This record gives sequence, C-alpha cells and structure tokens, in this order.
Amino acid sequence: HTFIDFIPSVFLGCPDTDTELSILPGHELLQKGYGYSAIILTAYGSLAAIFILTIIAWPSIFILKNTYSLIRNIIPYLLILASIFLILSEKQKSKALFVFLLTGALGWITFNLEINQSLLPLLTGLFGASNLILSIKNKTKIPPQSTEKIKTPLFKPLLGSLIASPLCSFLPGLGSGQAAIIGNIIARTDRKSFLVLLGATNTLVMGFSFIALYAISKTRTGAAVAIQEIIENLTPKTLLTILITVLITGIIAFFLTKKLALIASKKIEKINYFFLTLLTLLLLVVLVFLVSGPLGFILFLLSTATGIYSILLGVRRTNMMGCLLLPTILLYLL
Repeated sequence: HTFIDFIPSVFLGCPDTDTELSILPGHELLQKGYGYSAIILTAYGSLAAIFILTIIAWPSIFILKNTYSLIRNIIPYLLILASIFLILSEKQKSKALFVFLLTGALGWITFNLEINQSLLPLLTGLFGASNLILSIKNKTKIPPQSTEKIKTPLFKPLLGSLIASPLCSFLPGLGSGQAAIIGNIIARTDRKSFLVLLGATNTLVMGFSFIALYAISKTRTGAAVAIQEIIENLTPKTLLTILITVLITGIIAFFLTKKLALIASKKIEKINYFFLTLLTLLLLVVLVFLVSGPLGFILFLLSTATGIYSILLGVRRTNMMGCLLLPTILLYLL
C-alpha cells in the first residue's frame, strides 16, 4: 500500500498521515496535467527503497540492537528535539507551534476518551475530511492529463530518505511525514524530487518498522502490529521471509501502481470531480459513525474543523502530527 496510497492522495486529495505531504506537489502537477507523472515519481522512490532495504536490513538490525538500550531513556527528549526541529523548519514558526499545540491538545483529549478506534475520527478529520471539504469549496477542476514521464535525479532524495527514515521508524509518534521533512532539509530537493523522497521514505519507514519489531520488539506501524499478532516469535528466518516477500510484492506493486495510475489519469477528467469528492467525504462520515459511534463522530467534526483551520493558516500539515507527538511525549514524562 506504500505504493498505491499515493493515487488517491494525488487525484482525490484524500491522504493518510503518511502521504499527506504529496498533496501540494502532487496537486500542482495534477493541475498542470501531470498527475500520472507525480504518482510515477513516488513509485520510483518506493521501488528504490525496497532494494535499499534488502541491502541494509541486517546491518540495521545489528546497530539498532546495540544502540536502542542506550537511547531508550531519552526517547521523550528526542521527540521534543524532533518536534522543535520540524517547527523551526517552517517559515511561519509561531503558527506552526500553535497548530502543533492545538492538535496536541486534541490528541490528548482523544486518548482520554472511551471511543472505539479513536484514531479513526481524529486522523480522518485532520488529514482527510478537512482537505476534501476545502477541495469541494474551491470547486477544483481537473485538466486533461498527460502520460508523459517527468525525469528527476534520484540520488539526493534517496540519500535524504535513507538518513531520516531509520530515526522515525523506532521513535513513537514520528512517521513518514516527519521523516520526509527531515530528509528534504538534508537533501534540499525540488518539488519533483520531493515526490521521489516521499515515496522512498514511506516505504523505508514501513520496512524499518519490521526491523524494529525484530530487533527491539517494538511496533511502530499497523503492519508491524499485524505481524506481531500473527507471529508470536519473530525469528531471523521469518524476518528473511518477510523481507523477500516485501521485495517481490514491491516489484509487483510498482507495475500495478503504474497501471492503476494510467487508468486513473485517463478517467479522472471525465468524472464529475465535485460529486466524487463529495461521495468520498460522505463515505468517511458514515465509516466514522459506524465504527466510532456518536462520540467518535463529534470528535471527527472537531478534528475536521481543526484541520481546516490549520490548513488555512498556511503551515505544513505535518504540524498536525502534534496530535500524536505531544500526547506521546507527555505519557513518557508524566
């Protein structure tokens, strides 16, 4: 899914927390008729990351096993430093801090409420529904799409991703979005290269979460949690099987993404974009209400309003990850 998730992010503006950074550069290319190319750039980044992961997996396990015990006690301070770094990387620092604290307070309230699957209304509102509502309000129209590929250098974005992804793979509350921002500051990519970096980071963070599960028995992604529930004792042989499976499925996913992106690029201009966006929003509303109940729906409305307000302030959406980072920091310190 680290490959295909970018298709709805670019064409519908309906991201998850790992792909929301692709909205701005992805939509910029989409509005210029290069939505297909935007997705292909992320796919190349993800494919390269798969091969990088298979090469560095075992050295990474050795390093993580021998260093995690040393840094475990300073995790909250590392999270604080990462948060400060992300806020200071913004042009509008005071607004970024405000959004971080606002969503952090919302996250803290969420974790203290008895709501089924509480992250669903929280994250869906902040990152999904808010963007869809603004898209409906702006009456977005999609121009005819070209299937011409855009070329961009791979080395710098892949290097930035490789440096940032391991850190965000074992620290709680940090994910692909934060790793991509850190990697982008290191690599100083343009918008096209940033999509490559984001694709690589999304896949590397997922891959490193399996390594973290094996090396330190910590789960940082939903996929790692699922593996932990299925496999009680993760052996080297099992991990090798997982990595081989990741490599094979990654190659398949690359070609599948290209095919689906091609189909989507040919169909999207013929579809009533307003109706499609509205339908997607209604499906999210129904899903949240059915899964999380009336209280979860109220949280969803609050999260959506907070998300819209944060976007209109003009700061990066990753500052809204304060909803996870701030509660995690407080849980460690209190």
